[in-house]
Amino acid sequence: MSRTRTFGQLGIALVVGVLAVGALLAAVRARADDTAARLLDVLQREHAETTTDDSGNGEALDEADLSDLPAPVRRYLERVLPDESRRVQSVRLRQTGAFRLGDADSPWKSMTATQHYTVDPPGFVWDARIDLAPFLPIRVVDAFVGGSGSLEAKLLSVVTVADAPRSPELDEGELARYLSEMVWFPTAFLPGHGVRWEPRNDRSARATLAHRGSTTTVVFHFDENDEVARVTADRWRDTGDGEYERCPWTGQFSDYREVNGVRVPAAAEVAWNLPWVDLPYWRATIDDVEYDPLPTATRRSNTPPGPNPE
Repeated sequence: MSRTRTFGQLGIALVVGVLAVGALLAAVRARADDTAARLLDVLQREHAETTTDDSGNGEALDEADLSDLPAPVRRYLERVLPDESRRVQSVRLRQTGAFRLGDADSPWKSMTATQHYTVDPPGFVWDARIDLAPFLPIRVVDAFVGGSGSLEAKLLSVVTVADAPRSPELDEGELARYLSEMVWFPTAFLPGHGVRWEPRNDRSARATLAHRGSTTTVVFHFDENDEVARVTADRWRDTGDGEYERCPWTGQFSDYREVNGVRVPAAAEVAWNLPWVDLPYWRATIDDVEYDPLPTATRRSNTPPGPNPE
């Protein structure tokens, strides 16, 4: 009888212990989740404070606005933007793909992510889940908010495995990411949003963007369809010991689809171009795009740019 009570008490204690640990982990995870929520709140508040309501109704693309742009940039904007276009102020993307943690021999891990952007001021918050193994995810929050870059990764949303120190190199690198990813909201390339263009040749142009002390430059390469096929830049890369080095970097874009009247790539991959090997580390498809305001004057269904049904 006493043994029965003992086993019963032990079972109750184990259940209580499991529940307590579960509650503790849930509380810690909730605090970890606050990183993305806090950064997004700051991003949206800053955007609300600086954005003027000048998007109005749909406006025809003004040839005068485009006339001073390099020829491939002008052809690109005429290709991907509708004839009547509002300037997008904020964007949300949903991504599905894979991420590689480590060197070229490391395996790819499945990834899902949600990313928010604002145009004025430039900023983003990337909130991703990378599955190291079944039931063993890493939560990664990568951001450029208030002119500062940040990168935090936590195992099970609890154990910090990466927390990049604030630095000018990190700020510049995150701004370079933002500039490269403007292909998903190309009205931000229009004059008035801070991008300065320099011609290179008939299929490429150099874009420079400055914000709060950081300046970055990215070269955009256009294909025969006048769409951005790839971007290249010399970006700061973390060497793993707290130091940064300049390294060639490439982003590839493909499978353009129309979303709310705007042509955007539905697939992308990025890589470091190391002296001894190219190191792709992120690739994804874009499952959904939400614009505010919609870039077209007439509202349309927000069809994801994923594969067309057969």
